[in-house]
Amino acid sequence: MSNQIQDYNPSSVGEKNGNLLGLPFDYESANLIVIPVPWEVTVSYGAGTANGPQQILDASTQLDLFDFDHPDGWKQGIFMIQIPQDMLDKNKYYRAEAAKIIERLVEGKQLTDTPDLIPVLTEINQACQQVNQWLFTQSQAAINNGKRVAVIGGDHSSPLGYFQALAAKYSNFGILHIDAHADLRDAYEGFEFSHASIMFNGLKIPQISKLVQVGVRDICHDEVQIINQSNNRIVAYYDAAIKQKLYSGTTWIDICREIISHLPESVYISFDVDGLDPKLCPSTGTPVPGGLELEQTFCLFRELVNSGRKIIGFDLCEVGDAEWDGNVGARIVYKLANLLDLSQIK
Repeated sequence: MSNQIQDYNPSSVGEKNGNLLGLPFDYESANLIVIPVPWEVTVSYGAGTANGPQQILDASTQLDLFDFDHPDGWKQGIFMIQIPQDMLDKNKYYRAEAAKIIERLVEGKQLTDTPDLIPVLTEINQACQQVNQWLFTQSQAAINNGKRVAVIGGDHSSPLGYFQALAAKYSNFGILHIDAHADLRDAYEGFEFSHASIMFNGLKIPQISKLVQVGVRDICHDEVQIINQSNNRIVAYYDAAIKQKLYSGTTWIDICREIISHLPESVYISFDVDGLDPKLCPSTGTPVPGGLELEQTFCLFRELVNSGRKIIGFDLCEVGDAEWDGNVGARIVYKLANLLDLSQIK
């Protein structure tokens, strides 16, 4: 790896070499392996996030590499594996099948009406499970090879297999969850691995001891009940409550430190871009007015690192199929990669 660093000029033009940021690393030489999961079969509003990994990859080469938090962060070695075309193809097919189910439900009809869609639902759930298994295998192989891992979705169902791989390595970790939604639905619309069910499914993993949610502002009664009855395993910082505190004079730094105080030593960051103000991610699948500014989230992550906690992995999901969304997404991925590295060496 030393030769690659020695011969590489981080101030030069970003080379379109198929890797994130045009960096000169490959799977062997990189410390951070980024796994794209172009999957959005169960999205219930806007589509396009399956193309999020490609948009991020395309935008990433025009980023400047100096990072004020970690100027030499790029030297850790970052490599994104090839976007799996077969997954994109399957996503297109199953997305069309899922649309039939969603359409039937919103019309107030039963899936058992003619034609019976129950077999279609079963097939979709099996296809989603296969994606989870693929990601688990990819993540575990990288971890066993001494690598760190990050995931780029797709919709927010994408990282479940990575959660499971981390659970095989860590006996106890927390999730810091940035999102407009709580994602605590039980098999939303019948889809066991719905984008709206990622945290419900994640909490079935006993090693995930804490879920701290930030920016939530679109939530159903059942999810509020799950949070309230979780014996503090889930702590929610609703967007409206955050804003009320800020408007009354509480500083964001103080709120960040309070948020972080709930988290254990090892922390995974799960970042749905719809947690941000939609001006930053207008093409995301389920945009909601309100939300966080980008620098607010980076401030929160910095405070996480400053607290001495370790970031053990991250995902970025729901980046839309648009150039601007890819631009913002690429910046989030690079910042998280650098803060992850910084937290490991501090």
